[in-house]
Amino acid sequence: MKNKTIIRKRKTNNWLFLIGLSVTIIALAASAPPKKKVLIIGDSISIGYFPFVRNALTQSAEVSHNPGNARHTGAGLRLLDKWLDGEKYDLILFNWGLWDLTYRHPESTVQGKRDKVNGKVTFTVDRYKANMDKLVQKLKNTKTPLLFVTTTVVPPDEAGRFEGDEVIYNKAAAEVMKKYDVDIVDLHRYSVDIHKQYRLKEGDVHYTKEGYEELSKPIVDAIKKKLK
Repeated sequence: MKNKTIIRKRKTNNWLFLIGLSVTIIALAASAPPKKKVLIIGDSISIGYFPFVRNALTQSAEVSHNPGNARHTGAGLRLLDKWLDGEKYDLILFNWGLWDLTYRHPESTVQGKRDKVNGKVTFTVDRYKANMDKLVQKLKNTKTPLLFVTTTVVPPDEAGRFEGDEVIYNKAAAEVMKKYDVDIVDLHRYSVDIHKQYRLKEGDVHYTKEGYEELSKPIVDAIKKKLK
């Protein structure tokens, strides 16, 4: 009888311990500060580094990406309101550029019908700048802190893009960001060396998994600094 009483007490104590532990966990979770909400808008380059950014910030922020590929500024003007969908964010990080400066021709057999010899550019730098101005106005209207990410490097043998055009487009974008007091993450500066080591292949603007992880590092640092 005495042994049964001891066993009952042990079971009761175990249940009390588990209940107490559960209450403590719930209390700690309730007292923890809510995670910040971060939205990334961009093309395939941002899609590449997005998982690494999300994982690096998992303890402090919920990081999401616009559905699919943001492509060029024209697509941004059409779809930005849909992507934002009235959500409230603590930070929006965005880029357009690589698609804007791409030359395409309907008869090209290269992926994406890229052709910088016979093709037509998606948007001239002046049109790109005007589109970017409208996009930043829309983003500023959300009252959300913003970060613009410069366009990454274009290699010399890219089929539909001219080496150096990204520098010209980044300069135009920087003028818009200065006008609206938007901070800039100069990812282009980092991408020059990262592309040399981690390019997906010759003539390709994309990166290996390791390359995207490297690109994510200055993005993560900028987001942490901005969220403080």
